[in-house]
Amino acid sequence: MQWTLVIPLKPLERAKSRLTATTGDTLRPGLALAFAQDTVAAAVACPAVRDVVVVTDDGLAGRELAALGARIVRDEPVGGLNAALAHGAAAVRAGRPDAAVAALNADLPALRPLELTRVLDSATRFPRSFLSDAAGIGTTLLAAAPGMELRPAFGAASRSRHAGSGAMELPLDDVDSVRQDVDTGDDLRAALALGVGPRTAAAAARLLIAD
Repeated sequence: MQWTLVIPLKPLERAKSRLTATTGDTLRPGLALAFAQDTVAAAVACPAVRDVVVVTDDGLAGRELAALGARIVRDEPVGGLNAALAHGAAAVRAGRPDAAVAALNADLPALRPLELTRVLDSATRFPRSFLSDAAGIGTTLLAAAPGMELRPAFGAASRSRHAGSGAMELPLDDVDSVRQDVDTGDDLRAALALGVGPRTAAAAARLLIAD
């Protein structure tokens, strides 16, 4: 089974607001874009991925991510993260009703294609499944097999909400790059320790220079 990944991205000026204390407002939008670029590049390179759809209204991000091979879908609901994901999944299945769809965070700058393959291959065994984040509180990936609704419930404590909705938690080890999302300065340091993609590395270097 190959998957279509749906990746939501806020307008860059509003993205990753919790990083402001670490990055300031000037560098934060560029870092958020770098996270998304490295996430999409790794996803496109994943053997288990058929294609990648990014739901965003940000013009710059749309152009940059389309250049990496993503299809851009406008965030027409403008109703927040879960509405954007449901809209993206519906756009995919409007053309391919039998598509296997997975929602993936846009802030996984250390993402490794082979680790993502392990997660998606494991997800093929369940109607709906999810991977918790490094903190064990949130979710970085939610998968829906063909014929199953995605039913995203991202946000605070999404791990418990996805489990409560009947999705199976994927009990995988050694997929740290798929779990390490970045919301805070500590998260960014953890991602850098894992080894981030080239765009995030360059943006983080600018942050260090600015400091």
